Amino acid sequence: MKKIWLFILTMVISFAPGLIGIIFTPMGHQDAWFNDLLQSGLTPPPMVFSIAWTVLYALLGIALFMIVKRPIASQRKTKSYLLFAAQMALNVLWSYVFFGLHMATAGLFIVVLLLFIAMWLERAFRCISTTASILTWPYILWLMFAAYLNMMIVYMN
Repeated sequence: MKKIWLFILTMVISFAPGLIGIIFTPMGHQDAWFNDLLQSGLTPPPMVFSIAWTVLYALLGIALFMIVKRPIASQRKTKSYLLFAAQMALNVLWSYVFFGLHMATAGLFIVVLLLFIAMWLERAFRCISTTASILTWPYILWLMFAAYLNMMIVYMN
C-alpha cells in the first residue's frame, strides 16, 4: 500500500508544473498575442501539445517513482531530486514568461536551460536506474522540439 501512495505522490509532483503552467497557457482563441504570432510550419495543433505533455509528465512521474523507491540513500539521489525540482520549476517559469509575460526571447533562454537541466537529470538518473533514465529521453526530445518552435517564433516575429 505504501508503494501505491508513493507512486501517486510522484505522479502528482510530476504533473504539478503542467497544472500550474496551464494558468498561463492560452486555450483556443483566448490569447490574441499567441494567435497572432508567426510560427513554424512544424507547429502541431494544440491537441498534440496536450497529449504530449500528459504522456511526458506521466513518464517523468514513473521515472521519479523508480528513483524514489530505490533503497539506496546517497548524494546521487539528492542530486536527482534537486535536478528534478529545478527542471519542474523551469517548466513552470517558461509557461509564465512565454505565455504570461509574452516574452518569447526570454522563453527561449529558459527552454534551452531547461533542456540542459533535463539532460543533466537523465545522467543523474542513469547512475541510479537505467530504466528511469530511458524514461526521460522522450521529454528531452520534446524539449529539443519545443526549443526549435520557440526559436522560430523569436526568429519569425
